[in-house]
Amino acid sequence: MSGITQVEIERLPKSMLIILTVSRPGVVIGRGGTGLEELKKFILSEISFIRGKRVTDLKIDLEVTEVKNPEISARLVAARIVSELERRMPHRRVVTKAIERVMQSGALGVKIILAGRIGGAEISRREKYQQGSVPTQTLRENIDYAQTPALTKRGYVGVKVFVHKKEEG
Repeated sequence: MSGITQVEIERLPKSMLIILTVSRPGVVIGRGGTGLEELKKFILSEISFIRGKRVTDLKIDLEVTEVKNPEISARLVAARIVSELERRMPHRRVVTKAIERVMQSGALGVKIILAGRIGGAEISRREKYQQGSVPTQTLRENIDYAQTPALTKRGYVGVKVFVHKKEEG
């Protein structure tokens, strides 16, 4: 997995610029740019499938940018937690390790909420884990948020991750 965190699409009349923000750009680009060419072909085929007619005059530009610090990206942290929960690892260990990694990467705070059949329990519950400060009542702070479901053997567990990042500037 390349760890896609954000996709921005800028549409112009005869062209389209797609900006991918990924944690590992080498996986997306491929050897000698072969991955980018395959991605362009796939996007063109999908666009022509949606419109119902062949698209020949559309120019697609792909721009791949790297996430500066993937450990404080809420989407990547949530994806890692989900993959480990789906591999039946103990939820407390998974969450505490994730919190440690995020805090060591320079975040001001992190909050992780698990909800559902945690550990395969009969009755669902919510568990909150927090370290540092995560102010959710103000718009001034830079809070990154992601929510992802984990499909475990016994049912779904929802994972919400809030990361309080330092202000850039």
